[in-house]
Amino acid sequence: MICLGVESTAHTFSIGLVRELKDKIEIIANEKDVFTTEKGGMIPNEVAEHHKRVCDDVLKKALTKANIKLNEIDVISWSQGPGLDPALLAGRDFAVKLAKESNKPLLGVNHCVSHLEIGRTTGAKDPVLLYASGANTQIIAYEAGKYRIFGETLDQGIGNILDSFGRYMGLGFPAGPKIEQLAKNGKNLIELPYNVKGMDVNFGGILTKCKQLFDKKLDVSDICYSLQETIFAMLVEVSERAMAHTGKDELVLGGGVACNSRLKEMCRIMCEERGAKYFCPENQFLVDNGGMIAFLGLIEYKAGVKTDTNILPHWRTDQVNVTWR
Repeated sequence: MICLGVESTAHTFSIGLVRELKDKIEIIANEKDVFTTEKGGMIPNEVAEHHKRVCDDVLKKALTKANIKLNEIDVISWSQGPGLDPALLAGRDFAVKLAKESNKPLLGVNHCVSHLEIGRTTGAKDPVLLYASGANTQIIAYEAGKYRIFGETLDQGIGNILDSFGRYMGLGFPAGPKIEQLAKNGKNLIELPYNVKGMDVNFGGILTKCKQLFDKKLDVSDICYSLQETIFAMLVEVSERAMAHTGKDELVLGGGVACNSRLKEMCRIMCEERGAKYFCPENQFLVDNGGMIAFLGLIEYKAGVKTDTNILPHWRTDQVNVTWR
């Protein structure tokens, strides 16, 4: 059985293809095209136009990579939410078009849950997931039929904070990788607001302080270094607290910000110090990607899940009934 997945929640349009083998699901293609800018951030309608412009080309690349034709696909899945309304609509419309052309079943999946499920392919059995992306920052674990959110951001997602500061410095979008490189040259740790409330985090005051430091002409590398060290320490603290609270001894990373080598290092050290297991998928499965959408789509289809074709921009992780576990 082969499933095609369409990802379009934010800046990335991606097509993934997975094939079911005897005892596992193999990802046979994972192609993408990412909306970027030289300055400024994402304008939702421009992102949607990007997705419409590249969708056919990305599909062609994915089918070529997998060496299959569209009529060989058994089921199609798409990112139903959460995400930017125009971007979700672009992906939905393309997925509906493909389903009609190929006369195949179609179902929508939750983008956040896709990150968690693809993370379990690393060998983790019952982990806590640190989900750190542009719009989403959540600490998630499975309990009683749902993926429960044990902690989350009280304002913006961690990736949005990095991009907002990057925009302020004129770095363009996405700014996270550029800030990571600048931080590697930082030498002086500047004290920034550290806002942890139980297992929740808050980033707004940190962003304001970093903008003030930038305006004062402090060394940009030191600011980026301090920003990373502070916000990543907050995430590691709440992740460890969630692990202690749930009694789970595995941590999985997910989301585009988890590509950051410093965040990976801090999470690995925390797990080593508490005798827990650390797992992190390849970077191609941390960022938004169609492979994880196809992966979860196949799992849900086999479990008998059925959905409509309405977009769900505010669909929370803990609103999904996990019937396949």
